[in-house]
Amino acid sequence: MSTLLYVVVFLVAAGLLFLLLRRPVSEYIRMRGTRVVACPENELPAAVTVDARHAAFTAAGGHEHLRLDACSRWPEKAGCGQECLKQIEAQPADCLVRTQVSRWYADKTCAICGKALGEIEWAAHKPALRAPDGRTLEWADVKPETMFQVMSTHAAVCWDCHVAETFRHQRPDLVLDNPFAKPPQP
Repeated sequence: MSTLLYVVVFLVAAGLLFLLLRRPVSEYIRMRGTRVVACPENELPAAVTVDARHAAFTAAGGHEHLRLDACSRWPEKAGCGQECLKQIEAQPADCLVRTQVSRWYADKTCAICGKALGEIEWAAHKPALRAPDGRTLEWADVKPETMFQVMSTHAAVCWDCHVAETFRHQRPDLVLDNPFAKPPQP
């Protein structure tokens, strides 16, 4: 066979593979991540993850079906009817923790340096939080189901200030304060 024929066969096979995998892969990407929903039983926030693999496989067959992979109310309520999936089906991106946190930071400035935070670069330096007691923490330290409560009591902090404050807390013997600097904002 000639090289041209190999190229044509390869391109046709690649095109077919793309057509077969496009929907399941996009469904997997769309359904992964932790979400916060209102539990239908008590209307309180619950952190859930959708079984993204199952969603992808069922999407490949043309019959998308969602089911939960984990819930913050399990194992106590593991036998629930998973009615919260209706919220996810209605707005899959809006209930993602990442989406909610990004919206919260959009118009915020750092509580320490005053720098505008704007859009979050999740792959780079993530913003942090400043607790009422002054310590800083990362979002990884926050349970998703308490996210809205934390947003109402904590202030937004940029990554640079979080790193500096963490160092200040862990190694106060190595920190020298600039006597001419502006005091931190409350």
